[in-house]
Amino acid sequence: MSGKKIFNHDVMHCTSEAVIGNYLYSARVLGMSEPDDLIQLHPDLVSQWTAITNHYGNIGLTHSHNPIWNVSFQELKKYPDYEPSVYIFADALHENSEDDDWFRDRNQNWQDVVAFINSKNNFIRLAQELNINVPLTFCAANQTQLKQNYPDISYPCYLKPAISVDGAGIFRCTNQDELDNALTRLEDNIPLQLQQEVTASKFLNLQYEVTGEDFQPLAATEQVLDGFSHQGNRYPTAYEPWELVQPMAQWMTQKGMKGIFAFDVAVMETETDIDYFAIECNPRFNGASYPTGIAQKLKIESWSSNNFTTKYRSLEDIDLSGLEYDHSKSTGVIIYNWGTIFLGRLGFLLAGSIAQQEELRKLLKQRLE
Repeated sequence: MSGKKIFNHDVMHCTSEAVIGNYLYSARVLGMSEPDDLIQLHPDLVSQWTAITNHYGNIGLTHSHNPIWNVSFQELKKYPDYEPSVYIFADALHENSEDDDWFRDRNQNWQDVVAFINSKNNFIRLAQELNINVPLTFCAANQTQLKQNYPDISYPCYLKPAISVDGAGIFRCTNQDELDNALTRLEDNIPLQLQQEVTASKFLNLQYEVTGEDFQPLAATEQVLDGFSHQGNRYPTAYEPWELVQPMAQWMTQKGMKGIFAFDVAVMETETDIDYFAIECNPRFNGASYPTGIAQKLKIESWSSNNFTTKYRSLEDIDLSGLEYDHSKSTGVIIYNWGTIFLGRLGFLLAGSIAQQEELRKLLKQRLE
């Protein structure tokens, strides 16, 4: 290997076509790349290339200067000397596809552990075997099995497909009628689970990275929520329960996991103690990975990431003067999810103290309106 990477962070092979704009998410990884790397981007993003590279140039963020305007995984075969970086090391939607064959031929152990942990039911069963604290959860092979053995569970609870990305198909149910209605909206024959809600004060994202044969904690962030909707992450956090999920991180590494993966963890605080519950594992990059990567490259010690809406549909029309990240002041804004500008959405990293982040958030909203 040359030490150079080729990035393909397209998510079309693991998300439903119903997710609006998912074909634009390949752009998120640009800020994690380096000048000699290659990066595969959707061809619709060509018009935004000059604006985003100018923005990164203004703030001193290095990135790939070698875009390939094609997100096909078959392109990876043309560059055997480049280390591939992908969003998830599997074709989560299409078994026995060309892409699935490529992952298997490249590293079957990695593909196998990703496929295993990507099932929320497998995660729960393995967590129980490893004595990892998880919420009360009932796993079923299909709806028939669940209904035949309706669990005695308290409400609210969550009905989840065993395999889901970005919360698709997950329903919060506050009573039996809502649960019955939610079941009618899912396919009959898919594995699913019913999980009791944890009354959490915080939700965490604990990221690991495998390098060589070893794994290391990468970053612990708090999730920024709008109700039950994930809007971003905040770093640093006072909560870092690495010991809770370390047994599974070690198990995954021994089974062949590579790259970045993360755990969602709930924090329950009482007057005398703190309890942590592992909710799920994402055996892949996740929404927190991209701002984390940029923050670590620029050595930003305090930041949050947030999704913003805007009336604009091109980066060229957005004026960030005076708000862009300034290394000398350790504060400012950085666009990391830029492809979704066509939908009037952008992901920003806000660097600085909590007070500075709040001021940046207010000023940024004004600029985007």
